Amino acid sequence: MAPVSRGTRGIVDAADLFAHVDFRRREPAEPLRRYVEWYWLIDWNLPEPYVSHVVPHPAVNVVFQRFPDQEPFAEVAGVQHGLFTQKLAGLGRVCGIKFRPGGFSPFAPDRPVTQWTGLRVRQPEVYPDTDPATILDPAGEDARVAALDAFLLSLDPRPDPQADLATTLVDRIRTDRTIRRVTDFARTEGVSVRLLQRLFAAYVGVGPKWVILRYRIHEALERAETERAVDWAGLAADLGYADQAHLVRDFTATVGVPPGAYAQGVH
Repeated sequence: MAPVSRGTRGIVDAADLFAHVDFRRREPAEPLRRYVEWYWLIDWNLPEPYVSHVVPHPAVNVVFQRFPDQEPFAEVAGVQHGLFTQKLAGLGRVCGIKFRPGGFSPFAPDRPVTQWTGLRVRQPEVYPDTDPATILDPAGEDARVAALDAFLLSLDPRPDPQADLATTLVDRIRTDRTIRRVTDFARTEGVSVRLLQRLFAAYVGVGPKWVILRYRIHEALERAETERAVDWAGLAADLGYADQAHLVRDFTATVGVPPGAYAQGVH
């Protein structure tokens, strides 16, 4: 199976990350693709510690991890509001599952996804009967992907039309730059703002306004990484900001530095 493109959206200084670790994305088995966007696999062997940063997507991740001097473990990472930071050192491996927005709910149907938001919950509270070594130990990448498939299929997810709707709506926000206001989006979809907010709380974990703002920051981050001279005022207008100052404020609050300074640092 061919690897998924390792597009950089959301990764802070992606070139630096890829210079330090072996990072790949792989597709899940066909029955899982309505729920899972991709698997992400990272291996590293670092003489000096390295800290990675990611501006999280509106997605839940399940992550199997092995760090030096620790027993391997599984973790559910709900949608993270702020910058996600992880220190890597020595020899390690991660096998992660990035669910589509809305896609995690069929694997944990007893609680709304918003109850996972901001949390990183480890074993034994999650998946106590799963040995992370069965995911992390296989030497071959294909075998690790197959183990992830087997793990998810063993949870017997049941399709949920509301989860599918949430996935569709988030994808629409991600791809349609004209969606700028929740009220307009709800009207276009023929639903009330309250119903839209309830759907996102139950199946996505964050509200539609948060999703709109987060994808704006993702695009600004990508533009800063790929273009040497970004027209920030023009980009702010394209993304639906009232002015450049509002884009700078949101970017700085999320990434930790203003967009201009960030762009200078990665070029």
